[in-house]
Amino acid sequence: MNNIEHFAEILVDGGVVAFPTETVYGLGANAKNDAAVARIFEIKARPRFDPLIVHVSSLDMVNQVAASIQPIQRKLMEAFWPGPLTIIFPKLSVISDLVTAGLPTVAVRMPNHPVALELIRTAGIPVAAPSANPFGRTSPTTAAHVAEYLGDKVDGILDGGPCAVGLESTILSLIDGKPTILRTGGLAIEDIQAVIGPVHIAPPNDDLPQAPGRLQRHYAPATPMVLDPKRAIKPDSTTGLLTFTGRPDEAAFKAVEVLSRSGDLKEAASRLFAAIRRLDAMGLSLIVAEPVPDEGLGRAINDRLQRACKRG
Repeated sequence: MNNIEHFAEILVDGGVVAFPTETVYGLGANAKNDAAVARIFEIKARPRFDPLIVHVSSLDMVNQVAASIQPIQRKLMEAFWPGPLTIIFPKLSVISDLVTAGLPTVAVRMPNHPVALELIRTAGIPVAAPSANPFGRTSPTTAAHVAEYLGDKVDGILDGGPCAVGLESTILSLIDGKPTILRTGGLAIEDIQAVIGPVHIAPPNDDLPQAPGRLQRHYAPATPMVLDPKRAIKPDSTTGLLTFTGRPDEAAFKAVEVLSRSGDLKEAASRLFAAIRRLDAMGLSLIVAEPVPDEGLGRAINDRLQRACKRG
């Protein structure tokens, strides 16, 4: 059994710990400690202009992070926390400017994972945590993925099993008064609209992103990957296939990953990053990916596929 208190002490002492959430594994540090947060950027080789999400263990802990909370934000917190929704707030000065990339706002969420919540609660501090992988690479959904990516660069890896959701959180901003999705993710837009009405979806942006995961090329394997919605690319013995429910010519590919034979978008989301990682390890010349239905969690899956296919 993992010793939560041991890992919490590492965080309090300024260390960096990888830990599980329901979305992906995070690389955590004390959000109030500049030196600790700087190590996250160093370990990930992440550009300093790309802000981090701060994780809390209770609604009360948001008061250690946010300068104010609007009624609509509280409504969202009560409806979807703990869960895969990140909300943008005005920040308190106690939160490291490295966390927010110098922005006056901070991204906050409460993860829906008992290990993550216990870790943050025991540490008693808000924890800044991006995904626990080298910058731009496919996000880790198991402790083994983290160990493969980062090894002994971190002060500890807290194993909480595979991530149930498998996609990063949805990020929502209300700072300008208009509900805007800055990143699609593990909470479907339809669910948010059922609580607060229509929302706007902002496109990815490489220029000083307002929130994490906004860069156009991200979540990428080392193997070249292309999106092939019309199945125009012919299979061969050097090519891999990433497909939603499968297709008749699977045997002609060197390797195939099917996200959900039954067409379940939740299952597809939970399998996405691990499937890409397995294909990436096969020594393929190309990964051919097919989009999923662009609805519910499918929007977030297609978003990750599109950005994984952009070559930097």
